Amino acid sequence: MPTPSQAWIITGPTSGIGRRTALELAGHGTVVLVGRDPDKLKEVETEISAQTGGHAVSVVCDFSDIPGVRRAAAQIVALGLPLAGLLNNAGIMPNRADRTAQGWDLAFTTNHLGPFDLTEALIPHLPDGANVVFTCSGVEDPERKPAVTAGFRGGRYISAEAGARGEWQPGGSSKRGFDAYATSKQGNLATVLAFARETPRLRFIAVEPGFNPGTGLGRDANAALQLLAKYVLAPLAPLIKYWSTPKRAARLLAGVLTSESQQSGVYYDENGKPMLGSAQVRDAAFSDRVVAETRALLARVPSGIR
Repeated sequence: MPTPSQAWIITGPTSGIGRRTALELAGHGTVVLVGRDPDKLKEVETEISAQTGGHAVSVVCDFSDIPGVRRAAAQIVALGLPLAGLLNNAGIMPNRADRTAQGWDLAFTTNHLGPFDLTEALIPHLPDGANVVFTCSGVEDPERKPAVTAGFRGGRYISAEAGARGEWQPGGSSKRGFDAYATSKQGNLATVLAFARETPRLRFIAVEPGFNPGTGLGRDANAALQLLAKYVLAPLAPLIKYWSTPKRAARLLAGVLTSESQQSGVYYDENGKPMLGSAQVRDAAFSDRVVAETRALLARVPSGIR
């Protein structure tokens, strides 16, 4: 059973679902906040202390910077805390095809490559039975009707190297950035399924938190769209199928992360019910290939910390 002495790692904890999940986790022990903005991380630390009486520590990490991800993992380990679980929640959905400082696709790197590398670095330091949770998305499935209606065409994975270059299978979305996001989320789900088979001593779980119009995921959208999402769409979310709210999604994510369930390789929907990913990602050969190619790509990134 979770105890106050345990420490829970959450990435992307400074806004939306992540911020609310961090507050939920404060009742289960120390919260390790991992994000790119030190000032916003400090705000969440203060909020956790003031609202819950809990304790949090911050580790600065930009998930588009792979050497920085490795330094952050080393800092987390160096804290010497009794780690109990990891929630990979950080993510972006750019409207355009942006690049990292290294020249890699920003969404694919931030959403898939960075969290993958962090998870691999922390696996040896997690106790048997710990939960490793990835915030995933149904937009990776080309057969998911709400996603198709929104303009997505599913994950368009070619290879990890192609993803880093921002290259996707043809026939994708007409909206710039959608293929990158969907493919990065396909990578997250493939990671969960393959890691569950590789490392049975840990529990790897994927969660689709539902469409949350009140989050900051699309923060590069224009001001009018952001206002529409926050003040018009968000209040309607509880009434619409496949939609959710940051509060409800946070309770789900925190509950899954701290659960004592023995299940691994499970994918939960916004209501906490098991769901299926795309036919492609459920193919073990495909998900194993995604993991193998991701490892091979990341192994070539120079870093003094590995």
